[in-house]
Amino acid sequence: MVAVLVLVSLALLTVYFRESSGGGLHSLQSTGASVLKPFETAANRVAQPFRDAAGWFGGLSTTKDDNKKLQKENEKLTGQLSNYDAVLQENRDLKAMTHYLGGPSVPQDYNPLPTAILSQPPEQFDERVVVGVGRNNGVRPNDPVVSPSGFLVGVTTTVGASTANVRLITDETSAVSVMDAKTGAWGILRHNDPGSAIIVDNVPKADVVSEGDHLVTAGWKSGPLTSVFPRGIPVGKVKGVNQTDIYPSKQIEVKLFADLGSLRSMIVLTKKASTR
Repeated sequence: MVAVLVLVSLALLTVYFRESSGGGLHSLQSTGASVLKPFETAANRVAQPFRDAAGWFGGLSTTKDDNKKLQKENEKLTGQLSNYDAVLQENRDLKAMTHYLGGPSVPQDYNPLPTAILSQPPEQFDERVVVGVGRNNGVRPNDPVVSPSGFLVGVTTTVGASTANVRLITDETSAVSVMDAKTGAWGILRHNDPGSAIIVDNVPKADVVSEGDHLVTAGWKSGPLTSVFPRGIPVGKVKGVNQTDIYPSKQIEVKLFADLGSLRSMIVLTKKASTR
């Protein structure tokens, strides 16, 4: 049976190719195509949504893969940018530190000891850091600490063999005697509330303090007692002056020179052996 069908098929193909385009087999083919065309069109219309869906899911899968690749690339670039920013900050600190150490701003009777910050405050309102120098480097409690540019940032408290805790001037327990470098007006720099401004209070009403004036450490001395901080360390500038008839003194709002949140290194000022 199969052999007969094969012979019939070969015979039909031979006749089809030998006859003219208007022959019977060609006419039959055209008629069949016309009859089947509506079914073909309908089948395409039914199948098209499925083909579109398959294409959409395929595209979605590709998009997800691309998104993952872009996300990984973004994370990599973000990390590189952070490292780049850190290097820039370290470079700025080194330049500022070199300028300060080689200039006349280092207080007399003190040795500047550069160091890195080993740990930042563990809590949002904790204003203490740890630096990488200690008793073995000549550091003692109550040594002044300045930024790489020489701006006051704090004082050492607990000192270990190779590390020391630094209480920042923004800590609520900190109190620094400061003076207006222009007029000589005195007051106490403090920061009682982490959410409030840094102020100088106890400034007599009669003393002149103007917005923009620079404040420096007062460095007072009374008999055998002396201030922890030597005179003349830059602290900040006057941001505003508040004065009322109720209080006997005026209150000064201060903008610190040192950006304590961005510091990566500090300079501990240790007293020279002859002055201890």
